[in-house]
Amino acid sequence: MGVDQGTTGTTVLLLDEDWNLAASSHKEHKQYYPQPGWVEHDPKEILAQIKEAAEEVMEKAHVTAEQVECMGIDNQGETVVVWDKVTGEPLYPAIVWQDRRTATWIEELEEDIQYMIRQKTGLHADAYFGATKIKWILDNVEGAKEAAMEGRLLAGPTDSWFIWNLTDRKVFATDYSTASRTALFNIHTNEWDHELLELLEIPKSILPEIRNSTEKYGYATLRGCDGKEGKILISGNMVDQQAALFGQACLSEGMVKTTYGTGCFMLMNTGKTPVYSNTGLLTCVGWKMHGKDMVFALDGGIYVAGSVITWMKDKMHLISDAKETGELAESVPDTAGVCFVPALTGLAAPYWDPYARGMLIGITPGTERAHVVRAALESIAYQVRDILDLMEMDSGIRIRAMRVDGGITANEFLMQFQADILGIPVDVPEISETTALGVAYMAAYGSGLFKDLDEIEANWKLKKRYYPKMSEKEREKKMRMWHRAVARAKEWVEEEETDGPELTGEFD
Repeated sequence: MGVDQGTTGTTVLLLDEDWNLAASSHKEHKQYYPQPGWVEHDPKEILAQIKEAAEEVMEKAHVTAEQVECMGIDNQGETVVVWDKVTGEPLYPAIVWQDRRTATWIEELEEDIQYMIRQKTGLHADAYFGATKIKWILDNVEGAKEAAMEGRLLAGPTDSWFIWNLTDRKVFATDYSTASRTALFNIHTNEWDHELLELLEIPKSILPEIRNSTEKYGYATLRGCDGKEGKILISGNMVDQQAALFGQACLSEGMVKTTYGTGCFMLMNTGKTPVYSNTGLLTCVGWKMHGKDMVFALDGGIYVAGSVITWMKDKMHLISDAKETGELAESVPDTAGVCFVPALTGLAAPYWDPYARGMLIGITPGTERAHVVRAALESIAYQVRDILDLMEMDSGIRIRAMRVDGGITANEFLMQFQADILGIPVDVPEISETTALGVAYMAAYGSGLFKDLDEIEANWKLKKRYYPKMSEKEREKKMRMWHRAVARAKEWVEEEETDGPELTGEFD
């Protein structure tokens, strides 16, 4: 069983002994936006959905909990939860990776502190990561700091919340890949960093134990098709994008995958050595398997990808269904000079500008709905091209092809335009849910079902390859237009900020 817990929902796959899909389930959870730039989830809702989806696939496949060999869980990485270990109740909603509320605190850090964070963690000092989110809860929720000092609180990435609850509060742990997304994990010592904990005033005692991505964590209590509760071994745990890298069988140095979800995330396997970026990319742990060397990755994250389609549908009412976007984009030969910068929550790599805002530029009397929709889809591809160029520069490796996954890969217009703007083939696999598949692979390795990584590589199958058709001259012309538009979006500055509602420390 592979559990992919993402930003907008949870997907669970149940795979048979031949790695064919036996059943799947998807549950969407609510997004909360209490202030501009703030994004929250209800951690209890997500936990309930994990259980519901896991039990649903067993019902669909007519299997009991005892018949499930093992399960793996991936998580959002930078989203955090703080909860009371006595009552089991969250102190505050989960603060999501997209949330920008701590950007001002980050900006006030001196340059030498920011450099220290970069050297220790491989990450930029940014509100994106979990550390400042935990600090914000401790500093702003009434009684939180005192409860933490008394040893009453537990805090960590969402995986630690899931595992603690699924194992009936027996196991409080995260894995190396997830820990590396907090900005509290030292990638040289492979442990929580005392200097960083002191800087953020976070007691080490409230953080989870760090374990391998493949390991026997404990047993989840879930109900099978017979209506009886049983124990399922949790033997895989990792952050979602690294799970997709693993699921795409990018097991060799230099292999690259891009996942198109709410955001868009490109990872390159850099092998046993962390590669530091001089261009705005992140250095993180890919995975750590029992008995093997740690694998590192270069990461380029884009905040807004699939969410721009959701925005066009739910907020702007330009479309009624995501499937319309491809047809509309192909109904016009180009964007008629319109460029869309989807900085709805700031810009991530390589710009790292939390104050950039979305911009639609180049509008004329001839601009139509189709031009705007096409510009929105093209913006996703432009951002991916920015990341790929920098990965090649930092790693010194020429990328020959890119493996892709996620729901948007079904959009043939976008995949063809992506190949065109990159100038390399784009490969779509047979199983598009490679994140859940990857963590299922990881669990199978952790439980002993897989003995060798070659078995995982042999499972990867190509569904469709998109070849580039655009000329180099046209490609570079479009990229110049994109970069001019990004420069305009980065010039935006809000005149004032609100303090927001008073916090009571209660979570309903």
